[in-house]
Amino acid sequence: MHNLPKLTPITSKWMHEILAKKGRLENLFNEFGSPLNLHFLPEFDRNISAFKKTLDNFGIKNQLFYARKANKSKSLVDRAHKNGIGVDTASFRELQQCLGLGLPPKNLVLTAAIKNEKLLRFAAKNNVLIILDNEDECKLLQQIAEKLKISVNVGFRISGFIYKNEKLYSRFGFDISEIETFLNQHLGKEKTFKNLHFTGFHFHLDGYSTEQRGEALLQTLAISERIQENGFTTEFIDIGGGILMNYLQSESEWNNFQEELKKAVKNEREEITFNNNGLGFEIVEKKLQGKLATYPYFNTLNKENFLEKILQHTNENDSTVAEILKEKNIELRLEPGRSLLDQVGLTLAKVAFRKKDSKGRNLIGLEMNMSQLQSSSADFLLDPIVVNFEEKPEDKTEVYFVSGYCLERDVVLKRKIEVNQLPEIGDVVAFINTAGYMMHFFETQAHLFELSTNLAIDRNSENNFKIKADEEF
Repeated sequence: MHNLPKLTPITSKWMHEILAKKGRLENLFNEFGSPLNLHFLPEFDRNISAFKKTLDNFGIKNQLFYARKANKSKSLVDRAHKNGIGVDTASFRELQQCLGLGLPPKNLVLTAAIKNEKLLRFAAKNNVLIILDNEDECKLLQQIAEKLKISVNVGFRISGFIYKNEKLYSRFGFDISEIETFLNQHLGKEKTFKNLHFTGFHFHLDGYSTEQRGEALLQTLAISERIQENGFTTEFIDIGGGILMNYLQSESEWNNFQEELKKAVKNEREEITFNNNGLGFEIVEKKLQGKLATYPYFNTLNKENFLEKILQHTNENDSTVAEILKEKNIELRLEPGRSLLDQVGLTLAKVAFRKKDSKGRNLIGLEMNMSQLQSSSADFLLDPIVVNFEEKPEDKTEVYFVSGYCLERDVVLKRKIEVNQLPEIGDVVAFINTAGYMMHFFETQAHLFELSTNLAIDRNSENNFKIKADEEF
């Protein structure tokens, strides 16, 4: 053994209860196939409640929207509705499903990056708030509104905020230096976009800086005050999502993994990733360069505390963002996805084969493909749990989990994993806390593979599990 660095995930009681019942696991795979995505709805409830409490504690008007793009399961939309929060939609089908599941239009917002005529017409006819990104969208929506003879509630996405004397880049939204002139020239009676009714601002910043979000809020509040002189009332400011969460138990494990990865890339130790993938690190002109191209899986500042930090950000007069929002009676909106799904998900896959490759490495083939556990992160840096149906004496082994696409790079995790015994055919590999952006975000049907099955889990009055397929919602 080569002393592989561990990355121990935070887990919840429900996960261990599910994995302990091997007979139930077999029945689920027999009925629904592999892989399975499990969603434990009470954890979703708990996350919603925690965010609501934090917002209410600041005494500000607020509205929470669940970012639907983070997960496709209809069960979560249904649960968001039951918890009284809204849903942020990013496509025609997302919006259509939400309306079909009974969400009222006032609890929906459309933020799609591309909005064609079909989508805009559907949103406008259903009185759903539309966040506009550019002038072409304004023109198209104005044409639609004129034909329908209606006024459409809209918000404007803005970007280009100044932070430490530098402009923050985003490809989305109107530039902050131009939005006031645009609104004054084009919105209002007898103007170009007379059917578009301004209601508020929206932004989404890349990265995870609470200071940048605080500064962006202050700059948006300043714009809101200036445009009020021209008759524009800002009802809300929506700060989007990107609220950090924490996946891992140990900061020292997180730091140690990064150091060991650097050593491996520099060939100072054996590989710890498939084909010594640097996950963002590389050797250029004999020097280590780059940075880890993954989500920051360990964070001491996360979720509600992360949000609190933003709201406590102060201006030059030491007034906090929360105080200014309250004073101006502007509603704060946010659209968490990942952080609302913390501890909600498990992805389970059956072992199909074991083999050694031409380098002598143990490959464990799983009945899934890499797209079913993939996001924009270079790798999912949590240790999985292997459920062995036949317990054997401990014999620690290093393995890579590979999957079903006909690609040399189709490995489920790029990281080499240490297991207590070599998995047998039919054993189950459980990937932890996958509900946010891991299950579905890049899932494809190459080779005509079936999409993964989504199951919702709740508890009944006897506190037993109640499992329901997504199609039943």
